Amino acid sequence: MDAITDRVPSFAEHASRLANTHLRELLKDKARGDRLRKRVGPVLLDLSRQKLDLAALDAVGAYVQGTNWEAARDAMFSGAHINTSEDRAVLHTALRAGGSKLKSPAPAADLEEIEATLKRIESIVGAVHAGKGPEAGLPATITDVVNIGIGGSDLGPRLAVDALAQFHVPHLRSHFLTNVDGHAAAGLMKSLDPKTTIVLLVSKSFNTQETLLNGNVLRDWIATVYGGDLKKAAGHFLSVSSNTKAAADWGIPADKVLPMWDFVGGRFSLWSAVGLSIAFAVGMEHFRALLAGAAMIDDHFRSTPWQENLPVQLAIAEIWNRNVRGSTSRAVVPYVDPLIDLPSYLQQLEMESLGKHVTPEGKHVGGRTVPVVWGSIGTNAQHAYFQALHQGTDIVPLEFIGIVKPGHALAENHRVLLSNLLAQAAALALGKTTEEVLAESKDGNQAIAAQRTFEGDRPSTVILLDALTPEALGALIALYEHKVFMLGHLWGINAFDQWGVELGKLIAKQIQPALAGKPDPSFDASTQALIAEIAARS
Repeated sequence: MDAITDRVPSFAEHASRLANTHLRELLKDKARGDRLRKRVGPVLLDLSRQKLDLAALDAVGAYVQGTNWEAARDAMFSGAHINTSEDRAVLHTALRAGGSKLKSPAPAADLEEIEATLKRIESIVGAVHAGKGPEAGLPATITDVVNIGIGGSDLGPRLAVDALAQFHVPHLRSHFLTNVDGHAAAGLMKSLDPKTTIVLLVSKSFNTQETLLNGNVLRDWIATVYGGDLKKAAGHFLSVSSNTKAAADWGIPADKVLPMWDFVGGRFSLWSAVGLSIAFAVGMEHFRALLAGAAMIDDHFRSTPWQENLPVQLAIAEIWNRNVRGSTSRAVVPYVDPLIDLPSYLQQLEMESLGKHVTPEGKHVGGRTVPVVWGSIGTNAQHAYFQALHQGTDIVPLEFIGIVKPGHALAENHRVLLSNLLAQAAALALGKTTEEVLAESKDGNQAIAAQRTFEGDRPSTVILLDALTPEALGALIALYEHKVFMLGHLWGINAFDQWGVELGKLIAKQIQPALAGKPDPSFDASTQALIAEIAARS
């Protein structure tokens, strides 16, 4: 049991009691199933295969209710500086407040600036889609858009652009360049025409090493069609940044720089101008629908008691699996190929937000926080690691994500896909006993029967979207965002800073001169040995 259960001893009592109750039995309780299966708009959340009964659910819910979570939630929506280590508000919800049915409590000035930025995005995207690029300071003919960013400046937009492929505008292709590995940039330049390519440089500080390095590479590449003129090449660039001066010094004037605000963290930023690449790909109408889908979940989260509240229910399942049952990881398996980037996106959203071991007061949390998040696309996953999930020694909770109506006309393909999703969730929960195996085989071979036995009793969650529309995608992402908020609140950590990414970046800058032939004896012996090995073979 984790430290969080020390404060609520009844958690341990419920876990001990449920250890002797198989999911086969729990699933027979219709009232329990109804409580654990909830819908908001196009999203159905089914937690009925979690190892919880109603008594355990109510015990955890009572604990959650006693943490004053609603006041903490309202403080976030109103713009209180809940990111205490950086003294910042957390207002990614304000970015989509225009689609809300509830009046946003965010500061009016921030809401006005957000709407003004959306109108700027609409103007730029409209000009490009109409073939009037010069009105936005861009080339007249544009066939390709390259988004250069890393972390939240890449993962969110990439997820949305790939997921919404069926909504893409014709004759405008989207590309993402993130890593400093030159293979990606070199491959991209081979496939594109520099004359008809525009580039979005996305960096809040405009000094992100990976982003500027790739930006320089593409600027030099585009300059080749202008006789090496870097100024003309910069005419193919837009930027999303809070540092307009640095962008101007690089060659992008202020009227081609869209803002990034301190009140929006990178992993929560796809709703902002960071989503410019999404708007280029699907058009402004669909981009606003994405925002509206997220706003629908915002309204639900703000106005619904914990018993019906989807983000709170997801957080309860995580608390139960992580802190009560001791799970060390969670697999996310979308049975939707366009959601291939969702596990990577959730890795950053959850592990960067919740990978903390101290409270805002600097004290150790005394328990476990975020589990490892991983996963890939089903049915591919079934032929990779599902053996371990069904019969391995570790129990790994899963999230299955599917859609009811596909974005194609291949009905049989989709039926097979959905049947696999439902079958895997059922098989993990129900299992197959040795007696059932022997009854089927009738050969009495106990050793073979044991190998073909499935213990079952392995928890999973199913999330079904009516269809993979912009609204549904926005709702799905917002659902996970608010789950992160809830877990940060319940674990007593700041989910909105990320100091853990800084140390490695600092050391990397110190190592670069050594790789260029300037030894530094201050490095540890292992690092120095590796630098020497690299130098000897360079």
